[in-house]
Amino acid sequence: MQTRKIVRAAAVQAASPNYDLAAGVDKTIELARQARDEGCDLIVFGETWLPGYPFHVWLGAPAWSLKYSARYYANSLSLDSAEFQRIAQAARTLGIFIALGYSERSGGSLYLGQCLIDDKGEMLWSRRKLKPTHVERTVFGEGYARDLIVSDTELGRVGALCCWEHLSPLSKYALYSQHEAIHIAAWPSFSLYSEQAHALSAKVNMAASQIYSVEGQCFTIAASSVVTQETLDMLEVGEHNASLLKVGGGSSMIFAPDGRTLAPYLPHDAEGLIIADLDMEEIAFAKAINDPVGHYSKPEATRLVLDLGHREPMTRVHSKSVTKAEASEPGVQSTATSVAISHPQDSDTLLVQEPS
Repeated sequence: MQTRKIVRAAAVQAASPNYDLAAGVDKTIELARQARDEGCDLIVFGETWLPGYPFHVWLGAPAWSLKYSARYYANSLSLDSAEFQRIAQAARTLGIFIALGYSERSGGSLYLGQCLIDDKGEMLWSRRKLKPTHVERTVFGEGYARDLIVSDTELGRVGALCCWEHLSPLSKYALYSQHEAIHIAAWPSFSLYSEQAHALSAKVNMAASQIYSVEGQCFTIAASSVVTQETLDMLEVGEHNASLLKVGGGSSMIFAPDGRTLAPYLPHDAEGLIIADLDMEEIAFAKAINDPVGHYSKPEATRLVLDLGHREPMTRVHSKSVTKAEASEPGVQSTATSVAISHPQDSDTLLVQEPS
């Protein structure tokens, strides 16, 4: 389907309004407008851009962090909401693709979500992070095999992963095997535990984004966020825990299929857009040297088993209809019901008919 030989892309490096969905939607649309004014075809936002990354779960005991839970849930994004429709409408009005990162509210649960909206305002795909990282699992549920998805667009084949999914070799290979041309890499700020955990640093995680391009011979658009003093104030970061989260932490970049950086880095505490032109012909040159899902693979030695049987989520409750004869037996009751399940683009209801 690819129709554009050159794709101009923007990676966002900005501060999310603190657990404020309405303000976040406004800022999303404004940044998309700025990107379109620069001639961009695509803008990419970081992990949980809306309503911001839940740093509170890293800063204190679970009982302490729970005081932020209700606000965070209330300001998370539902994909059937008016807020989402505002963003889709902006994509259509501006004529730009938007790759969004968000905390997805579905029923009573939250998920680490990403989606791609095209320049006509249609959501091409949505996905959830397969396995939230460490204490993220106290906030978010898990995704499914279906969330290892790459779709064909006029920009090229586009896929996405969240944060430390880029340290999961099998998940990466699953996307490589679908011949990604543009990879969306969503990251939070890198100012968390900067003195305690080198693995969380911008240096390590931008290296993971860069190697993704080299391994997959694709363009990688890595978007991150920035922590502000307002964020620290909201989260009560003071002398007792000042080393745990700091101002800044931004590190957004766009990488070529050979690993080159395609623009200068912004200062870690600056907000702005990283913009680059993606020459899609570069992919063919990179593939000629190294294609690990093609001529550079050895499937008789090593191969990935991708369980397509679990592409679709299972319903939480299975309801079985019984016959009238069975229902008349002592202790047997009809269990016909409708059961809500939650995942975008999947059927929301399993209907089991009442027996006649």
